Amino acid sequence: MRRSPTPSRIPLPPLVVGLVLLLASSVVGGVGLGAAGVPWADVLRFLWAGLTGGTVHADDAAAYTIVWEIRLPRVVLGAVVGAGLAAVGVAVQAMVRNALADPFVLGISSGAAVGANAVILLGAFAGLGVWALSVSAFLSALAAMVLVYAVARSPHGLTPLRLVLTGTALAYGFEAVTTVMVFGAARGEAARSALMWLLGSLGGATWAQVPLVAVTVAAGWAWLRRRAESLNALAMGDETSAALGVRPGLLRRELFLVTAAVTGTVVAVSGAIGFVGLMVPHVVRMLVGADHRRVLAVAPLAGAVLLVWADVLSRLLLAPAELPVGVITAVVGVPAFLLLMRRGGYAFGGR
Repeated sequence: MRRSPTPSRIPLPPLVVGLVLLLASSVVGGVGLGAAGVPWADVLRFLWAGLTGGTVHADDAAAYTIVWEIRLPRVVLGAVVGAGLAAVGVAVQAMVRNALADPFVLGISSGAAVGANAVILLGAFAGLGVWALSVSAFLSALAAMVLVYAVARSPHGLTPLRLVLTGTALAYGFEAVTTVMVFGAARGEAARSALMWLLGSLGGATWAQVPLVAVTVAAGWAWLRRRAESLNALAMGDETSAALGVRPGLLRRELFLVTAAVTGTVVAVSGAIGFVGLMVPHVVRMLVGADHRRVLAVAPLAGAVLLVWADVLSRLLLAPAELPVGVITAVVGVPAFLLLMRRGGYAFGGR
């Protein structure tokens, strides 16, 4: 079979450096922009004071709180969540060998939604206070992971088709449970909060949430980078990967556990933000090729930048009200993705 010419690829080092600089400037920009205006000089001064332990004049206390306690943890968490979704999207697409796969195809986010809405609408885990939503969403995500794995597993192992079909079917079931809970909600405001969470929101971000999510995403990314060569083999098919010394069944189970852990942790703090895990891996492959070593070096940075600016737009477009950040990722991402697909001569896996 004749292959289409391989498009030129951007050299990796300058691309990574450029994305790192873009992410750093995006963090500063995300902190400075919002419904309450803060001059850029003050933003930089407050960030420097927070990082170095410096003092802030009493007259600036309110602005400092906005910058350091409200916006910065939100922007940092958005960057971590975007990086995690992008990295897991790369892994899921290799695991199931499906160009339409993303972190939510396994049904884990829909399972997390059941737990989150049990807190929002029914008051479950009320004794955990501010941690109730995150803990409930994460536990229900783990329960969904176990259920998907148990149903999808067969005597022949964890095959891509069974995994996709099982995850999709159970996701519909979880969504049905969530819908019943929303329609049965006694309070309209609770239903609105549930809808906001289902479409993704970083409005509840705090510094306390950042460390666990950051460590989980970093550990998952490090493991994926270490298995990048195996992912290259797996993307070529089970027979080819076995011939190259990779055990596809075992690798697929490991990938399932890693992606489930990262997705569950991310969804627990941000809600179900869609499209990042689908779009970013494809765009990155257009830029650097299909080698997972290169893709995994770039995708988390691109996902982080994308979600930081999507969250900025969600705060600004209807200020002082907020849009769900998942709406922004879809509205901005869909046309951009389709344009790149039409102009890039690209097919999944670089073929």
